[in-house]
Amino acid sequence: MHLGRVIGTVVSTSKDPSLVGSKLLIVARLTPQLDPTGFTEIAVDTVGAGYGETVIVSKGSGARMAGTLGKSVSDASIVGIVDTVETH
Repeated sequence: MHLGRVIGTVVSTSKDPSLVGSKLLIVARLTPQLDPTGFTEIAVDTVGAGYGETVIVSKGSGARMAGTLGKSVSDASIVGIVDTVETH
């Protein structure tokens, strides 16, 4: 898992059936200090995240277990909205 910030949305009228009804968001990966790394990805939103929010992104097979994705083709899912981050 890693931290990210929602920077946009993706609308796709033609997609794999396993993604029908899913909200797709563009997420910029963040460092633990919340600085952008320059890497972006598309993730399925399972928690109702919105633009500008800091989120937790799960990748790989764990991403497909989030929410109601089941056997989805998703490789990245937003699984949490971050309230605070503390690093030492």
